[in-house]
Amino acid sequence: MKITLLGATGFVGRVLLARLAQEGHQLTVLSRNPHAHLVRLLPPGTRVVTGDVYDPELLKANFAGADAVINLVGILNEAGDNGRGFHRAHVALTKLVVAACQLAGTKRLLQMSSLNAGRGDSFYLKTRGEAEAAVKASGLDWTIFEPSVVFGIGDGFFCRFAELLKLSPVLPLAKAGTRFAPVYVGDVVEAMRRALHSRSTIGQVYELYGADVMTLGDLVRLTARQLGLKRVVVPLPDALARLQAFAFDFVPGKPFSSDNYRSLKLDSVGAIDGLHQLGIEPTRIGQQLATILGSPAEKQPRYDRYRSVAR
Repeated sequence: MKITLLGATGFVGRVLLARLAQEGHQLTVLSRNPHAHLVRLLPPGTRVVTGDVYDPELLKANFAGADAVINLVGILNEAGDNGRGFHRAHVALTKLVVAACQLAGTKRLLQMSSLNAGRGDSFYLKTRGEAEAAVKASGLDWTIFEPSVVFGIGDGFFCRFAELLKLSPVLPLAKAGTRFAPVYVGDVVEAMRRALHSRSTIGQVYELYGADVMTLGDLVRLTARQLGLKRVVVPLPDALARLQAFAFDFVPGKPFSSDNYRSLKLDSVGAIDGLHQLGIEPTRIGQQLATILGSPAEKQPRYDRYRSVAR
């Protein structure tokens, strides 16, 4: 199968590419500015096209002849806090992808979205919902995926909190009571792979979430325990949480933002189990956390050997 992908150098995209390459698909990755080290991580034989993914002609040329297009593009934060960055990445680009598919004659489109798309008052979720509406109205053979927070090696959740927990014995945490049902990246990729091979998934929206439902505070504490760190997680009252989010709006890299705060007003748990619908058994957090973060029990023998050599 010939497949063109956007956003494939990201966390989910690299895992998906590896899985599709194993199956022998012909893969084309479109990227605005692929870094050399990311390109080296892509499977051998992957065709990388560098250019402006907002260029309709570039999209049309690289969609022509493809059996499917997969749009994984998404951002968690934007410059400023006015929704323009989210609209450009989620809505404007999705509409360009839809139009290019129509012009190129490529009917099959897989679209990455998010749980709670179109709900709440965050720009992130609003624009995810607008993008979904554009896909649903396209007349294409579409399938939409709505994952909860996605975890795996190098993720932006457990790995990010692991770094924060190493900085201080106390972690003030906004919206600590928000519930999540994290989904393993391998399960998300398997869902997309199965959708490519099944026409019964056309016109379907799949909520992808795991079997472990935990609050944000409990997930952060679990991360600390896995790292062997004694940390105090302090849930912030909403007034302080909003203030923290506003302050982080001005921090380079935006580890947290006002829009993240707004997204966290909604629990990231699903209602209709998309993994079950696709015949996939969800991977539990405990099955992967040691692989993602490492284990203190594994580190101690190594430290003992270092001490022995030093003596």
